[in-house]
Amino acid sequence: MPSNLVQRSATARARGLLGLPAPIRDLSATSWDAIVVGAGHNGLACAFYLARAGKRVLVLEARERVGGACTLEEPFPGYHVSPCAYLAGLLHRTVIDDMELPRRGFTWHPAVGGYFVPFEDGSSILLWEEADKRYEELRRFAPQDVEGYRALNALVDRAVELLRPGDERDLWLGRAPSRDQIEDRLGGDADLINLIFEWSMADLVERYLTDERLQMALLGQGVIGTNASPFDKGTASIYYHHSSGRIDPERPGLWGFVEGGMGMVSFLMCDAAQEAGATVATGVPVAQIIPGEGVLLEGGERIHAPVVLSNADPQITLRLLGEAADPAWRAQVERVPIEGCTVKVNLALHEPPNFRARPGTDEPHHRAQINTPLTKVQWQAGYDAAQRGELPDVLWTEDYLQTAFDPSIAPEGKHVLSVFSQYVPYHFAEGDWESRRAEVGQRVVASIGRFCSNLPEAIIDMEVLGPPDIEERVGLTGGHIFQGECLPEYMWSQRLTPETPMEGVYLCGAATYPGGSVMGVNGRNAALIVLGEL
Repeated sequence: MPSNLVQRSATARARGLLGLPAPIRDLSATSWDAIVVGAGHNGLACAFYLARAGKRVLVLEARERVGGACTLEEPFPGYHVSPCAYLAGLLHRTVIDDMELPRRGFTWHPAVGGYFVPFEDGSSILLWEEADKRYEELRRFAPQDVEGYRALNALVDRAVELLRPGDERDLWLGRAPSRDQIEDRLGGDADLINLIFEWSMADLVERYLTDERLQMALLGQGVIGTNASPFDKGTASIYYHHSSGRIDPERPGLWGFVEGGMGMVSFLMCDAAQEAGATVATGVPVAQIIPGEGVLLEGGERIHAPVVLSNADPQITLRLLGEAADPAWRAQVERVPIEGCTVKVNLALHEPPNFRARPGTDEPHHRAQINTPLTKVQWQAGYDAAQRGELPDVLWTEDYLQTAFDPSIAPEGKHVLSVFSQYVPYHFAEGDWESRRAEVGQRVVASIGRFCSNLPEAIIDMEVLGPPDIEERVGLTGGHIFQGECLPEYMWSQRLTPETPMEGVYLCGAATYPGGSVMGVNGRNAALIVLGEL
């Protein structure tokens, strides 16, 4: 972690391990306006906005470390890695500015290398961030698809400008709009409406592109973190969702690396919340939410507050509410699929992956989003296998060489590759994650290694987190990284609202609108609803 960040951030100095700010008996004796259950990034954003408004806010985190799925751990000596979150693209600019994250040390490096995909026939494509170089590459790779690719991107860009203009009209700010309101904002344009609500990812790429490899290169972007195949209705909306970020106001849709690791987002948010007046306590598991009264801790102590905001996922919130949960709300929560299908693999490397299609270990594509693709047959076969509880023969991976932008997170001369891969089953038909975790890791590495000359030889160590591991480690039910599916039928006005029918009980996490990823705006929206400002 960069020394300047450690010096500027109290939470970073503590590696997120804050402990108790006061004895539990003192916290119990204090009169709180609101309790936030869970110190993930949305919970910390929520606490900041409430505290800034003058409310006495207590954040209770069951784990010893703040950040949830967006934190920093040391899986191997000298390597500082976020266990789940690996890239920033949807973090809301309003939250960044309100919490003054740049002043606190937040530095974001866009993936200027663009988007790199190798293929088994030895070819590859690098869709550069620079438009001139990108289209030069396309003219070499698939000249017949240059205009189709341009039209596909223009469609997505138009949707972003209409639904997420870079001002107060941004539909992510405030309450979720209905489908009619969205269609009105889209001007009734059939293609835009199909992108947001109807098309599969395969529908989208086949409508605009003819080259099979170029279609393959993009299919994975429609199912990121989604338990659906790219041939399933609505998966094109996942591509839109992940293309709709405005972290760089001038270049919508850009993703990038956070200096010091993704956990710095949560650490700096924690600093901001505490500076605003919030109190943050870690290692304090909540046993029960008592509507209108506060919470009961696992140690038996009660802490009183008229308002409780749960940053935990809604299934955990149901368990904490117990019999106090409204039956209709319980049914609404339980209808949202929440079984994860992704495996996160963190690799410590002697050297970066050396791709046969573009040899070298310090090339422009090492600063790009890297995807190892699947054929359409492999995509469907892999999804079907995971649904049966089997491990597919080959997996799709999205890979980021973190040390290409920030060498401080690894020992000198060593590297970190973050791998996000799917599909894997939550439950294996034969065996379990304890007995098959190493096999899954080897399968993921082999799925990348078929394109490389130095994998697995370059690997020093490996961490494999399947859905049950993510569930246990960071408290996400089913290991679902978005606290529930983000397909159209569970998004927009169909997503859970911060308000619940239980007195004084709210949600503020990724299960609420506008959905999953490291965004912060979910916590902001919930706080403003509590404050009556919406």
